[in-house]
Parts: sequence; structure tokens; C-alpha cells
Amino acid sequence: MSPAATAAPQRRSPAGPKAEQRVRDILRIGREVFAERGYEGATTTEIAQRLGISEATIFTYFRAKRELCQRVIQDWYDENIAAMEAGLPRAAPVREQLEYLVLMNLRVFLVQGTGICALVLSEGRAKGQDLDLGEGLVELQRRYTAPLMELLARGQEAGEVRRDIPLRLLRSLVFGPIEQMLWEVVITGRQIDVEASARDLVALLWPALQAPGQELQRLRRLRSQLQDAMAASA
Repeated sequence: MSPAATAAPQRRSPAGPKAEQRVRDILRIGREVFAERGYEGATTTEIAQRLGISEATIFTYFRAKRELCQRVIQDWYDENIAAMEAGLPRAAPVREQLEYLVLMNLRVFLVQGTGICALVLSEGRAKGQDLDLGEGLVELQRRYTAPLMELLARGQEAGEVRRDIPLRLLRSLVFGPIEQMLWEVVITGRQIDVEASARDLVALLWPALQAPGQELQRLRRLRSQLQDAMAASA
């Protein structure tokens, strides 16, 4: 048998608005099914049935379920990365930016994409399974955590965030509790007040993240502002 006969068929790139819309629809329903069923439980048959198309149509654009799931996860990451970067209040104090990122991540994990998050954290990270994202997942996670890493680095340069702990550990300090909340929601089904949880988490994290003496400096600035205000009103 010739090499050409054994080669895997190439995915057809969408040609024209109709084909592009078809791919968007497959990805949208694919996300729903993978989120609900996990990788092993999801089938391209169910995705096709929900869309009212033939299973062969899916394979026109994706070689296999694995490739479709990888694309679903990649698009999910891309959407959330773009949303976080677009809304980050970069001119605000470091703590306020941290509050924004924590809130956004809790919304992503606990409200918008709980099923996809669980898929990535469990099956997507498992070596040797059919869905092995490998280096692709590492790069996606690097991009996803980049806004927080950049914020912490800027905070260190400004003297607001402690320098004695590596950035990767500070990153884990922030994402660890968020991941734990996700598993609590997935396992128990209990809903969490996202806004209140974000406020509480930042109140817990900030004293551990901020550089020594920052709270004293803040109080001194506040005292100076109060003194100036009292002098102006006298």
C-alpha cells in the first residue's frame, strides 16, 4: 500500500461564509456536549444529532473527535483570554486589578465554563489517554495565566508585591483556591456566590501577596490625606 493510501485525510478548511458558520455551529454544540459528557462520554453522533446534520459532515472539517475537542478547548481559552485582557483596568492599583482577575476567573470556572474547566483539569491533563493535549495545553495555560503573571511582575517592580517568592508560586497561590472551588461545585453541585467569593478570596490573598510594609505605608498615606483635608476645612 502506498504512503498516500495510508495517510490520514486532511481536514477541509472552511470555504465561504456558509462553511465557516457550519464550523462555528459544530464548535458551539461540541462545547456543550463535551462540557456535559466529558471526553469519553461525548460522541460526534450526539453532536451531529443536536445540530440536525450527518456525522460525516463533522468529519468534513475535523478528522476525529480528539481534534474537535482540542479545537473546542482552544477556542474556549482564546475567548476567555481575550475577555480578560480587554477588561483588565491596567491603570488601577495592583489590588484592584487582582480583584478583577480573580472575579473573572471565578466566573469562568464556576459560571460560564464549569464543564470545560473540569474536562481540562481531569482528562485533558491525563497522560496516555486519547485526549492528550500535551504541550498544546501547556501553552494555552501559559497564555491564560499571563495577565496575572504580568500583573504580579508589575507589582514587584512597583514595590507593591513581595519579591522573595517566585512568581510561579504566587500564581499557584491565586489559582489554587479557585481550582478547589471548581471541584467543590462539580462534585457537590452547590452554587457559590461568585462576587462574594471573589471579595473574600482577595481579602485573604492580598496580605500574603503584598510587599512587607505596604499596609503601613497605606495607613500613612491615609493619615496624610485626612490631615490635609482637615487643614483645608479649618
